[in-house]
Amino acid sequence: MAMISLGGSIGTGLFLASGGAIHSAGSGGALVAYLLIGIMVYFLMTSLGEMATYMPVSGTFSTYANRFVDPSFGFALGWNYWYNWAITIAAELSAATMIMKFWFPDSSSFLWCALFLILMVGLNLLSVKGYGESEYWFAMIKIITVIVFIGVGILMLIGIWGGESVGFKNLTETPFPGGFLATLGVFMAAGFSFQGTELVGVTAGESENPRSSIPRAIRSVFWRILLFYILAILVIGLLIPYTDEQLAGDTVATSPFTIIFEKAGLSIAASVMNAVILTSVLSAGNSGMYASTRMLWVLAKEGKAPRFLARLNKRGVPIMALLATAAVGTLAFFSSLFGDGDVYVWLLNASGMSGFIVWLGIAISHYRFRRAYLAQGKSLADLPYRAKWFPLGPILAMILCIIVIIGQSYGAYADGEVDWPYLFASYVGIPLFLAIWLGHKWKHRTKLLKLSECDLDTDVSR
Repeated sequence: MAMISLGGSIGTGLFLASGGAIHSAGSGGALVAYLLIGIMVYFLMTSLGEMATYMPVSGTFSTYANRFVDPSFGFALGWNYWYNWAITIAAELSAATMIMKFWFPDSSSFLWCALFLILMVGLNLLSVKGYGESEYWFAMIKIITVIVFIGVGILMLIGIWGGESVGFKNLTETPFPGGFLATLGVFMAAGFSFQGTELVGVTAGESENPRSSIPRAIRSVFWRILLFYILAILVIGLLIPYTDEQLAGDTVATSPFTIIFEKAGLSIAASVMNAVILTSVLSAGNSGMYASTRMLWVLAKEGKAPRFLARLNKRGVPIMALLATAAVGTLAFFSSLFGDGDVYVWLLNASGMSGFIVWLGIAISHYRFRRAYLAQGKSLADLPYRAKWFPLGPILAMILCIIVIIGQSYGAYADGEVDWPYLFASYVGIPLFLAIWLGHKWKHRTKLLKLSECDLDTDVSR
């Protein structure tokens, strides 16, 4: 479970987008953005852990919002999460196409998108155990790469490797060149990088002993990701000045990992990192395929999606939900028509906003769950896992999510003019979510549940 979550969260957000974050906000600004997002994710993970150990079920977010907040809110959150990861699959496929063009610059984008989409579908057609095993090794490659990168970076910082030590001047001289607004502007990239940690909740319903494995996985996943991301961002910010124009690129040749390995004298760094990033991208897309498929299956099982999507094959894989999700991945094929880089940025922005909506929904659901749990006379001592810092944790997570969502409009204003395509891509997830939520509420006349009406029955089979 821990490696599946790591596989979904360590991807292009770290290997490619981190350079752009440092270039925009400086080494200090990027570090603060990733640190604050990490703190927010910590509270979200503990909130999710409390609910998932009490009521383990695949597609947790939709079920919890449905039971503890409002059936229409749960309906919209489930479809939003499916959309989030389905779009992420397309984004990762677009990134994989760019990566392959490092070796084969004149090749067809359509060809690579089709090939990697078939590979992801094939891996997800395996049993859950087989999928988990493949994702374990995918994640291991990324973890080893990040550890080696941090080790080499530290040796370069102290002057043992790569010549004279650069020290902390890149961090101390101009840590926040763009000020507060520039730091706020990279929160979306930071949030996209951390998205995937909530996969622990999605896997809860298919784990063997969720009451012990989920808390263990949540603790290990968060601290590992925080360690990897914060240390990696710190190393990049110290070794590469934020003014370096290479950081603004979105190709493997301009990946901060490639730049630093090449500075260390590793001449084959670009090719090696290209292979690692390709593995990373496919792993993140593979985890996204798993998560979105399970969410769509739960929606179908609960009558919120067409019933045929709840069909399982003999290995227990929701085959129809998998194929429907894969169809959305074909959005990446448009990269062959409109340019790989442009499509990737659009998909990343659209998916990033949907991810923050999911996180906001988790915080709201947990706040309501704990209040309903106490209101119905239950004892906190009976919870298999209890989130710390309640109610501060979920409330702080809600506030940070809202601030980040509102702050994304900063990037749309350049030279006094509004970049409408950027603004639309950044916020397209919000009207989509509201339309689904309010449309369902209007049709079914649902209301906010009273605390006494929240369904705390742990029997999720019905």
